[in-house]
Amino acid sequence: MSSERCYYYCYFSGKSILFIMAVINSFRDLIVYQKAYKLAMRIFEITQRFPKEERYSLTDQIRRSSRSITSNLCEAWAKKIYIKSFVSKISDSLGEEYETEGWLDYSRDCGYIDSELHADLMNQYDEVRKILIYMINTPEKFCR
Repeated sequence: MSSERCYYYCYFSGKSILFIMAVINSFRDLIVYQKAYKLAMRIFEITQRFPKEERYSLTDQIRRSSRSITSNLCEAWAKKIYIKSFVSKISDSLGEEYETEGWLDYSRDCGYIDSELHADLMNQYDEVRKILIYMINTPEKFCR
């Protein structure tokens, strides 16, 4: 397995941020994967307190969508030799990110999480979304 050096910029709150040279050996080294994985685990912990009647609806859906963000990143990384396939899987990951945001809105509006927790999660998902969009717009920085 070869190591790859990668420089890339992302925009957060209108500011350009340079991610310092990183050696990327696998999808696990991607900052977006690490952030999304941490959030999916947090969603899992939070949803353990959701009512039992939500087990096969809201709880199941938000867990699936939050986990699908990372699973699609894994698939994208495996397909990075084909730019169109890479972009397609990153796009799927972005769709799952948006879906997770929608389920978080329901979680707040149903009273399962408070507004402060909702805002915190949304801010973190905002970062994930921006990196995913950056990856879609500049796939050549990630594909070989």
